[in-house]
Amino acid sequence: MSATAPETRAEPVSTVAPLAGFTVAVTAARRADEMCALLRRKGAEVIAAPALRIIPLADDERLATASRELIDRPADIVVTTTGIGFRGWVEGCDTWGLAEPLVASMRHSRLLARGPKAKGAIRAAGLTEEWSPPSESSAEVLDYLLDKGVEGLRVAVQLHGEPLPDFCSALRAAGAEVVEVPVYRWSEPEDVAALDRLIEAVLTRAVDAVTFTSAPAAAGLLGRASRTGVHADLVTALRGDVLAMSVGPVTANPLMEQDIPSVWPARARIGAQVRKLAEELPERFPVLPVAGHQLRLRGHAVVLDGILRPVSPALMRVLRALTRRPGQVCDRAELLTCLDGDADTHAVETAIARLRTTLGDPKIIQTVVKRGYRLALDSDRPR
Repeated sequence: MSATAPETRAEPVSTVAPLAGFTVAVTAARRADEMCALLRRKGAEVIAAPALRIIPLADDERLATASRELIDRPADIVVTTTGIGFRGWVEGCDTWGLAEPLVASMRHSRLLARGPKAKGAIRAAGLTEEWSPPSESSAEVLDYLLDKGVEGLRVAVQLHGEPLPDFCSALRAAGAEVVEVPVYRWSEPEDVAALDRLIEAVLTRAVDAVTFTSAPAAAGLLGRASRTGVHADLVTALRGDVLAMSVGPVTANPLMEQDIPSVWPARARIGAQVRKLAEELPERFPVLPVAGHQLRLRGHAVVLDGILRPVSPALMRVLRALTRRPGQVCDRAELLTCLDGDADTHAVETAIARLRTTLGDPKIIQTVVKRGYRLALDSDRPR
């Protein structure tokens, strides 16, 4: 008797957009429209609210004083930390008639750019940078300077919204004269109501990921949560169900300081950030073989055999409970906690019936008499 080859089933081909069925929060103050457009192109629903406000210091005497000092006594080294900061510096000086002499003074300086945006701003001013770190990290810029030696040198450091005490202190300890250039600062956004709604969406798990494009934005979100008394709950959400997606490791620092895991792309670009998110977010949910189907959860939908099926929030909570221990029985009392506070055990039966209709195949969810319900995992089916 010849052996019968085991039956094989081809994997369904999904045409679902990579972020369809997910909701992503955007905290950027700059280029937020671009970030939202990229996310929507990948299929995501988007909630956007800036976590900070950028306040230029073009009329600030501190910036004018620092600029005049550098014109009178050019720096040996100028460290440019951000593109917007360097451009704002030159534009601020332009209002005082100091832009041309400032740029002329920098032609005698060695220019270091922390990243490609800073490098682009330097070149737009007709200058050329000496070096820029591949990591786009202030720490690597500091290591470079200390390795080269700064004793007796005058070093200008363009700040990026907040002081850099460790960076500047290390240079001073190595013998440098440091001139700090405050170009702009961060503040709480004007529309805090929008930010509070975004935080509430994170707390209720109405979003699946939060994107950050600057460290001050991450710090701003955490700071606002502290001022409104929900900091601990926000941290819990970001440590668990809600993915924190940073543009790079520098941006992730305020998160990691509070033990919030963060993911970032190899290159610190918002396009790369969105692509990385499109890879990471679906992978947080495994593909489950159930009742002859391939099922994968998303934030407010499921992908069943390559087809996206939207699911209401209450039914999604029930389905999440069933998939938390796939193949094992969830009793009615546990599923009842997924529904509204005034729901009764009959509401569980109604929810399961509606969920079966939404999924399109009642066999996906099995009734276990007098015990509850479970997903019909193919591995548990008789052969």
